[in-house]
Amino acid sequence: MLLKNTQRLLKPFLLLSSIGAIAALIASSTIEQPATSYIVSAKDFASLQQSATTLNLSVSHQLPIIDALAIDLTEQQLTDLQQLVNVTVSLNQKVELSGWAKGKRRWQPKATLTDVIDATQAHNAGNFGGGVTIGFLDTGLDQLKGLSRDLYGYDKAWGTYDAVNNSIHNYDDEASGHGTHVASIAANSDFDIYGKIYGVAPNAAIVGIKAFDREGKATYADVIRGIDWAIKVKDQINLRVLNMSFSGQARSNYWDDPLNQAVMKAWQAGIVVVASSGNRGPEPMTIGVPGNVPYIITVGAMTDNYTPGDTSDDKLASFSSAGPTAEAFVKPEIVAPGGHISGLMSFDSQLAVDHPEFHDGGRYFQMSGTSQATAVVSGVVALMLTDNPSLTPDQVKCRLIDSAHRAINAESKLAYSVFQQGAGVVNALDAISSNAYDCANQGLDIAKDLSGEAHYWGPANIDSAGNFYIEGLGDEYSWNENNGVVDSDILIWKNSLWSDILIWKNSSIIDASVWQNGFETDILIWKNSVDTDILIWKNSLDSDILIWKNNLDSNQVTTIDVNSWVTPQ
Repeated sequence: MLLKNTQRLLKPFLLLSSIGAIAALIASSTIEQPATSYIVSAKDFASLQQSATTLNLSVSHQLPIIDALAIDLTEQQLTDLQQLVNVTVSLNQKVELSGWAKGKRRWQPKATLTDVIDATQAHNAGNFGGGVTIGFLDTGLDQLKGLSRDLYGYDKAWGTYDAVNNSIHNYDDEASGHGTHVASIAANSDFDIYGKIYGVAPNAAIVGIKAFDREGKATYADVIRGIDWAIKVKDQINLRVLNMSFSGQARSNYWDDPLNQAVMKAWQAGIVVVASSGNRGPEPMTIGVPGNVPYIITVGAMTDNYTPGDTSDDKLASFSSAGPTAEAFVKPEIVAPGGHISGLMSFDSQLAVDHPEFHDGGRYFQMSGTSQATAVVSGVVALMLTDNPSLTPDQVKCRLIDSAHRAINAESKLAYSVFQQGAGVVNALDAISSNAYDCANQGLDIAKDLSGEAHYWGPANIDSAGNFYIEGLGDEYSWNENNGVVDSDILIWKNSLWSDILIWKNSSIIDASVWQNGFETDILIWKNSVDTDILIWKNSLDSDILIWKNNLDSNQVTTIDVNSWVTPQ
């Protein structure tokens, strides 16, 4: 099942880049102007392409998934282009992976993850995630033992699509290590010394979509091209799940962000998109891109506190980003183990070379982050789709939420708000068994959202004291973020159908003013500070509600710094 056996089939579906020659200066000035990479979209995509050709512009990426081109433009070239065709322009932002973290060195670590989320019981019933392909939009994949073959010895690796160079490889020499580590959490078919399986879905097929470099950095254009490729080949390789273990700072409404638009197209095409919430917690409103897309599954992190056999001291990871989003949606929807998770990594990968103390000396490396938690949920989704291939992305999301185990304290009250833990920690066995339906993305229309016909706001609000709450629910669902993160040894992760709070499950509200009316002022300043990376609200609820602090007047592309190391938990 390697790509060398299917490359002829996949070749027609490749997105062909047309790399133009160095653009000629259009400006009459003799002073050379600096060029900046932009993502330029137009409703008339053909006219945009023709205009770019007419102006001899330097097009680095064709992005038809969002009717856009990535183009290097001077200020004058941008003006000339805007005179020829009606375009929407945004910076080609840089994004980085969502969390590389420290851990304790171990030799051949124990496989305990599947027990924590009850995936072992699914394995005992014969469900190993077979027949489903998971795509990992990341730094690439090393086909180490456990990733190249399934439990029965059959090939399960489709190789890697290089979105940076627009090419397919049967084997990948991954430089970073992050992509391999993440993929192994979801799909490692290797065993520990006690005969326990490491991966959540060990028989799931995998494909790498390489958009990030050895340092975990990428541009929007490369990531979008990777998503476009995934949509084109999804039916040929049964790509049902797309794992996005990265997160960048939100700089616009979710519907205006080019990367988010591509993510929404993938969800609309029938791919279950699983994204990390980010590692900027525990502060509220720290959910990043693309986790702020209301349709997809956004994952936060919890930890077993180094006691995998005792769930009473499990806790939310303090680095896990929290909601609500700028559009008042509850995020993350769910949390999963993301503290000190062991996964495969080559000894010569960049991470292993830089941090040898966290490598076991063999093939395993220990990390913490929402990247790892995201991979756990992707593996669970594969198990769900193996059990019931007919599930749609909305149905998968509904059943994950319905079956999650929320954290409550000794008084049977929520230990963490829904803005921190969502519905609770993922449970594989209960997610597979759930029969819930119509409990996710209610009131949302993705087609209208993508076309610009309608956009949506969630049910969150904030009162005059700065407490976040859910419209129509009681005090239990209010969050005073000044109370911090609970660190207790008496937590209970309890199964609940949450039938009384369906309103927050990504349902939308009609009147967005309820969100702003909770503030004493018209203007919400992100994290109460103003600097070059900050998103601020305008005074009106029109289509231009958010503005870029580093807008088109600047020639700098902002690096989104989200892959700092976090304290092992």
